[in-house]
Amino acid sequence: MAIKFQYNKTSLQQLEKQLKVRQRTLPIIKNKESALRMEVKRCKDDAVKLEEGLEKGIQAYEAMFALWSEFDASLISVKDVQLSVKKIAGVRVPVLDSVDFETKKYSMFNMPKWYADGVTLLTGLAKTAIEREFVVAKLNLLEHARKKTTQKVNLFEKVQIPGYQDAIRKIKRFMEDEENLSKSSQKIMKAHQEARKEAES
Repeated sequence: MAIKFQYNKTSLQQLEKQLKVRQRTLPIIKNKESALRMEVKRCKDDAVKLEEGLEKGIQAYEAMFALWSEFDASLISVKDVQLSVKKIAGVRVPVLDSVDFETKKYSMFNMPKWYADGVTLLTGLAKTAIEREFVVAKLNLLEHARKKTTQKVNLFEKVQIPGYQDAIRKIKRFMEDEENLSKSSQKIMKAHQEARKEAES
């Protein structure tokens, strides 16, 4: 990224100000990136645990597969999902507070004994599946934010800060050269004037 500048003091001051802003901001962005990186790792671990829990639940479900043909799945439905929003390192992510299920009334005497266990198993599976969906959504948001933050860190560290430093160095050299030339030309003019005075007298 080429930084536009002019060879004067105003441009130098503006570049120095921009450089200071980036140098002050860089550690903050780095901290944000490491916080997001840790949160992404934690989120991935949670997703794996929930996936394993779901697999175990499905295996338990399959163990009773022959009985499930008798089960009325319409007895259970998700009534409401309570969620809130939480900020993690400046990123708003959804948080699952609770899942409310609605269970239709059924006769304990007319239905098989295992129906109550079936209701518990299905609500557990549904809750785990919903939690997993939320964790995956949270993971995607955090991963996206982490990538953006990493890009910003790289932009500041590898492009902008060195670019500003280089531009400042060029302006300072130019101004020093200009000053040296000015001094040299003044000395030469002074020497010419003194030589002219000597020639006249």
